[in-house]
Amino acid sequence: MASAVLPSGSLCAAAAAAAAAPPGLRLRLRLLLLLLSAAALIPTGDGQNLITEDVTVVEGEVATISCRVKNSDDSVIQLLNPNRQTIYFRDFRPLKDSRFQLVNFSNSELRVSLTNVSISDEGRYFCQLYTDPPQEIYTTITVLVPPRNLMIDIQKDTAVEGEEIEVNCTAMASKPATTIRWFKGNKELTGKSEVEEWSDMYTVTSQLMLTVGKEDDGVPVICLVDHPAVKDMQTQRYLEVQYKPQVHIQLTYPPQGLTREGDTLELTCEAIGKPQPVMVNWVRLDDDLPQHAVVSGSNLLINNLNKTDNGTYRCEASNVVGTAHSDYTLYVYDPPTTIPPPTTTTTTTTILTIITDTAATTEPAVHDSRAGEDNSIRAVDHAVIGGVVAVVVFAMLCLLIILGRYFARHKGTYFTHEAKGADDAADADTAIINAEGGQNNSEEKKEYFI
Repeated sequence: MASAVLPSGSLCAAAAAAAAAPPGLRLRLRLLLLLLSAAALIPTGDGQNLITEDVTVVEGEVATISCRVKNSDDSVIQLLNPNRQTIYFRDFRPLKDSRFQLVNFSNSELRVSLTNVSISDEGRYFCQLYTDPPQEIYTTITVLVPPRNLMIDIQKDTAVEGEEIEVNCTAMASKPATTIRWFKGNKELTGKSEVEEWSDMYTVTSQLMLTVGKEDDGVPVICLVDHPAVKDMQTQRYLEVQYKPQVHIQLTYPPQGLTREGDTLELTCEAIGKPQPVMVNWVRLDDDLPQHAVVSGSNLLINNLNKTDNGTYRCEASNVVGTAHSDYTLYVYDPPTTIPPPTTTTTTTTILTIITDTAATTEPAVHDSRAGEDNSIRAVDHAVIGGVVAVVVFAMLCLLIILGRYFARHKGTYFTHEAKGADDAADADTAIINAEGGQNNSEEKKEYFI
């Protein structure tokens, strides 16, 4: 709008009218007269510029509005509210709202503070500079409202492992709308949000569907608000999850794990669940417990073990959620044997004694309580026996070969002197005649055995 220059007579008439006006109107007329007088006296304002900035403030805090002039020539500055009511004219406050206070006034700046800001204070505020032509600029006050309340609700106070539960979080009456984030412990999860608007305020509800396990028991579910007006606003609930027992069998005795005939076996059943199992039960698969077995609480004790005690023993535990078990397979080994002194009657006997002693003293270093290892031990025994037989057969063959060669070299030879000289005879008759002594010397024949 353009400023007008009024004649002095008009100003005097206006002043007289203001003096005769009722008190309620008198102030407004005087303000108008002041504005007209200032407009009449102000020269043109070429080159002057108004400067201001938008203001964002949290509800209940203080907003500061600044109207600044570049290249000021002492022109009048005033500040108006969104309803275009004058808040300050120079350093004078016509508006009867004590929340507005003058912070600074000079030829180049008008700075005003507004305390205890509410959502109703939001809007455009105008800075005006009375020049020719007049200048005007506006600043926007934006009021942020944090959520009034933050609530989290779990569908079930106590859940069972494997069950899906619903968790809801509501942030009420915020501006702008709140963003809700979910965490389970330190892990961020994704929920589904709905926004409701009412009278420029927003209510946000986020829903989280969660499948729980036993590891979630005692873990917090956190609803965290992401909003420019507030930091670290959150609420949480701790999950309570029931789960069936976890069962483990601990070998208490013998400590080395090797069970032999005559020894004592003691097993302890450890069961953890929620709710905690009240008692455990010991059974033997495919058979009854041995008569000499003693069950005491979670412990199973079997004295004077023998091979009839072999089998699989089971510990069972249960609660309202379910039943679980753990198995232990018992294998009873032979008692340790005494090593007999070696003998040296024959070479064959000595070899057999050494092999037999080695086999007799071969024992497993660690007790294996699983049924499948019985076959492995028997396979080892068969291999040892086969080796022994092979060694014995080889030794006997070697001995027979040595004896055969010995007797072949020392076989007996017979020499006689009958028909001595018959080798040179032409025929049989001559040989008989040439024989030494003939028939008359028969008693002198001798036989030599070497």
